[in-house]
Amino acid sequence: MANQAATAFSGNMKKALAGLRRINLEGLRWRVFDAKGQVLGRLASQVATVVQGKDKPTYTPNRDDGDMCIVLNAKDICVTGRKLKNKVYYWHTGYIGHLKERTLKEQMERDPTEAIRKAVLRMLPRNKLRDDRDRKLRIFPGSEHPFGDRPLEPYVMPPRRVRELRPRVRRAMIREQKKAEMQQSNKDMRKNRKKEVEAEVTA
Repeated sequence: MANQAATAFSGNMKKALAGLRRINLEGLRWRVFDAKGQVLGRLASQVATVVQGKDKPTYTPNRDDGDMCIVLNAKDICVTGRKLKNKVYYWHTGYIGHLKERTLKEQMERDPTEAIRKAVLRMLPRNKLRDDRDRKLRIFPGSEHPFGDRPLEPYVMPPRRVRELRPRVRRAMIREQKKAEMQQSNKDMRKNRKKEVEAEVTA
């Protein structure tokens, strides 16, 4: 069955299985996250929680008890606002004046898995356990992965809590809606009058 899963995966097998030998897989669960339609930051916070093992009652900060996390459909991730153009990744090559930058839109076109990886890693503590937790994170741009022979458990994302609008904002929205309705009704009235006038002229 492992061979069938390996042949079904058409991506980079060496990259997908890199570092698995250094992980003690005994007693770990394989959690599957579907990134399709999910918000980048909200998904990354849930992945970071599972990778650290914070969802377990046996969590301790100095031990790596997190589960394996498989993120699928990374290319279909969503962001709110104008982050595709405004969010910029910076890095320096070490040479004078060689400060590089890349927007989130360019990163998604180049490698969408790296955007999720950076979001998750920057939510983890900067300590010696960070590299081990990074090895437990496997991200794939599509729905194909080479771990079909593992006991996979789909992770259910918690419902998004929508904050109620403040009274002042709610009143402003109601005024805008009424204004739009009034403008639409005025346009309809003008169209009807114009049609009536044209009908009288033709008659």
